[in-house]
Amino acid sequence: MNALKLKNYSKLLAGVLLLILPLFLQQMNDYVLHIAITIGIYIILSLSLNIIIGYAGQFALGHAAFYGIGAYTSALLMLQWNVSFWVALPAAAIITGLFGLLLGSPVIRLRGDYLGIVTLGFGEIVRLVFVNWVDVTRGPMGLPGIPAPTLFGYTFTEKTDFYYLILVLAAITIFVVHRIIHSGIGLNLLTIREDETLAQSIGIRPVKYKLMAFALGAFFAGVAGAFWASYISYISPDGFRYMDSVNILAMVILGGSASIPGSILGAVILVLAPELLRYVDDYRMMLMGVAIVLMMIFKPSGFWGEKHRKTNFYRLQRGEHKP
Repeated sequence: MNALKLKNYSKLLAGVLLLILPLFLQQMNDYVLHIAITIGIYIILSLSLNIIIGYAGQFALGHAAFYGIGAYTSALLMLQWNVSFWVALPAAAIITGLFGLLLGSPVIRLRGDYLGIVTLGFGEIVRLVFVNWVDVTRGPMGLPGIPAPTLFGYTFTEKTDFYYLILVLAAITIFVVHRIIHSGIGLNLLTIREDETLAQSIGIRPVKYKLMAFALGAFFAGVAGAFWASYISYISPDGFRYMDSVNILAMVILGGSASIPGSILGAVILVLAPELLRYVDDYRMMLMGVAIVLMMIFKPSGFWGEKHRKTNFYRLQRGEHKP
């Protein structure tokens, strides 16, 4: 009971600190607040990819494509149809989720490297569409002048406004993902990841839940993309490259797959680390690479992955699954 109270107090303290954080960051400069906002975006992206990789066990390498689809969908809705941000964001998320289903349907029976190659190809196809569909996306020139969110006549112009918005979106994402993975859906996904044949034998349909994982992962990536488009007010195909997918994947692996705290920690580390290493700019990426290699050697389950996976394994052993 005391441990539970301590955990709840820790969450409350963390929430209070996040709420008052802009008061301290603004005293430094807007760039530090921008880093905090970027961390929030990548927390959503890392969590969304973790649904696909960590819980469903599907090796996906094209997550930046969903991020881009959400950004372009939201931007086009606001620029060409004068749709409000509050309508464009959920619409972009839903459309991106449908693209997740579209990708998952033909490739869902592939595994391992084969699935990774197909999703990588999907990411490149989407990026090339952004580049070459000039009539809609303006190609390499991108889409400028994307409107900022407006709420009750107040337009979001300050970085503090966007900080609180991404804080709310990240909190909603964490809550929803937590509820999903601790429900029958999450336990079924874990069963499929551990042993697909066993899952089929107890009445779980792997295709159904894998498609669900792709759709959910794409949905939340679309949320992050829609926010990014309004925050930056300009998007171009260069913002959604293959290396962005690799970066999101590294966050999941480094933090710990199948772990919500791991996804959050991975996003924080891989956004902050390049900034902290700016004083050794010539060696920054080399040092990052060495750190990740050492991490994989000495702690292959990630910073926060091992304990969480054990907990889920024991829950599966007790038969806590629902077809």
